[in-house]
Parts: sequence; structure tokens; C-alpha cells
Amino acid sequence: MGKELVFKDVLVVNVDGAERADVLVADGRIQQVGASIETGTRKIDGRGKILMPGFIDIHIHGANGFDVMDADASALSGMAHALPKEGVTAFVATTMTQTENQIARAVETAGKYRSASGEAQLLGIHLEGPFLSPEQAGAQNPEYFRKPDLALFEQWQALSGGNIRIVTVAPELEGAEEFIEALVESGCIASIGHSAATYEQTIASKANHMTHLFNQMSAFHHREPGVVGAAMLDARFYVELIADLIHSHPAAVELAYRQIGAGRLILITDAMRAKGLGYGKYDLGGQAVVVDETGARIQNGRLAGSVLTMDRAIRNVRELAKCSLPELVRMSSANAATALGLSRKGRIAPGMDADLVLLTDELEVELTLCRGNIAFSAY
Repeated sequence: MGKELVFKDVLVVNVDGAERADVLVADGRIQQVGASIETGTRKIDGRGKILMPGFIDIHIHGANGFDVMDADASALSGMAHALPKEGVTAFVATTMTQTENQIARAVETAGKYRSASGEAQLLGIHLEGPFLSPEQAGAQNPEYFRKPDLALFEQWQALSGGNIRIVTVAPELEGAEEFIEALVESGCIASIGHSAATYEQTIASKANHMTHLFNQMSAFHHREPGVVGAAMLDARFYVELIADLIHSHPAAVELAYRQIGAGRLILITDAMRAKGLGYGKYDLGGQAVVVDETGARIQNGRLAGSVLTMDRAIRNVRELAKCSLPELVRMSSANAATALGLSRKGRIAPGMDADLVLLTDELEVELTLCRGNIAFSAY
């Protein structure tokens, strides 16, 4: 067995409960969870601090000055190095609507990227656009929107090496029904987003996921419940939520928790390259973005992603919803792992990837392990 590391006396939190225990890690995997583990080359004294599965961000455009649309391996590495500081051990690189060639370059680069030790693991690609509704464009550039095109998607999927895992699509568009069915049959997650669909159109689709609840989707109305109503009532959907309290009012975040529940919510950041940097001028998808205390916005005032960190998101949700630590594990890692079909992530148990985050009682990140390697330490 390779170099061993043991967490002593930590509160091990999984979706089905929490227990004080020791956790032994070696060769990138969790080897043992139990009382009084005395082996281990290196010991970390947890003193009852919280140990959770590493966070999985399935919707992130950029961080630390880098963006997926840079179509550059060094940009992906820059993101992957920055994310463990906020407890993120794995992420899905998310694209923006740009020209066909720019998207092709981005998915090809991300598809070839292999995370190094001490980096958050790139799990695949989330294609956000161009199959979106002009009525719900948000910060996506409608100049490059187009109807769902299976041949074009298959071309991008081939360039990515089969690594496009999630596709955001507006189900009301012409050709979307067949497109979504083909996505689901291929094992890809079909996510409804940037959509003006009615409640009936949403329910009738074969999609199984929703992109950033409340934002750029048809809102709830008592005579037309829209995409938001379907998210709340149809249990087949995993539902992304940006809990920065800017994209959605705190009451809306609490409503999502109360109505949809921890079993279906997936916390995301939807972060752009300014995350981890100061206020100033940046870009997203080729559009100028100003980041200040009101968030990240393009020239017309629309929100353009966020600068949210995942640890801040879970703190916000716990404060608003008064939810349990096991519920936070569901929303920050386990649901994402299940949606993506990842059998070795989202749980602290023997045989699982050693993706772990050690947190204080206030949910501040103290140490992050990515596949057994210390990727961030506040010590």
C-alpha cells in the first residue's frame, strides 16, 4: 500500500448520518472508516471537526482568472488548482454560447484534459448553449443561438472524446423533442434551461435535469406554472441551484429547499473567471462583465454567472434552511455523483475515491484531499 494518511477523530458525514470515527486513506482511495485506526504515515488530528465528501460543482465556467472557453489546458489547470480551496474536489467544465468553432475548440481541449494530482478532477463537460431560447438568453449571446442540431452535437461529442456529460437545452424549440430523446438514450444528461417552455412542454419532455433553478426559465404563475412549477412537482428532475443570494432571493432559496428538498437539489456556483479575484472588469463568453458588490453583470445589467464559492453556498443554505449536515452532503456532492453515474464519489466509505473536505463547525474549509492528495490546507 502507498503512503498512508489518517484523519483522527473526525465527524464523518454521509447522506444517511454522521459518526465520530477515524478515516484511513491510501493509494487515492478510502481504505478504512472506524474507531482507533493506529496505522498511517501521516496523522491529521480532527478534534471532532466535520469531514464531508469533497464538493462536486457540475456547473462552473471559470475561476481564478481562467475560463473554460479559453480552450487552453493551462486555463483548466488554473481552475482545477484554485477549486480545492473552497472544498471542490471535482467539477464539470461548462461552456458558453459562442461560434461553432469556439465551442469545438473548448470541448476538444476539455475532453483531452486529465487532472494532475492535487487538482480538482475534471469530470467532463456541461454544454450550456447554443440550443437555448432567445426569450431567456440571460448572459448567453443570442446571436449564436440555434435550433437543436443532433449532427452538430455529435460532432462536438466526438471532438470531446465522448466527454460531454450534460447539455442544457430549451425543450420548446423546434426539434428539441427528438434531440432530448437522443441525448438521454446516449447516456447524456438533458437539462432544461434558458427556456420559455410551458409547464406542459416541460413535463412532456424526456429531460431529467434543470439548469440553475429560477434563473432564465419561465417563472411560476398560478395559471401557468412554467418550468419552475415543473421543477417543484416532478420528482424525476435533479435541480441546480445557485445559492449566492443574488441569483435568487433568500426566500426563494428556502422555498426550493422546502418544496424540492435535499434529495433533488444540486448546489452549483455557475462561477466565471472573476471568482477568487477582486471587483473589476472581466469577460464571459466574449461579453464584457463588471463584477462589484451586486454580482457579475453584463452591460444591460443581466447577471453573468457568479463569483460564488461552494463552501459559501453550503453555509448560505444551512443558515437559511436550517438543514442537516447529511442533507448538505446530498446537495453538495452525493446528488451530483448519482446524476453523473459516479459510483466512487459522494460518500465516505472504503473503496471510494479519497475526495474529502475537512471543515470547522462554521463550515469553513481547513483541508481538501483530491484523490488522496492534499490539494489545499489552511494549516
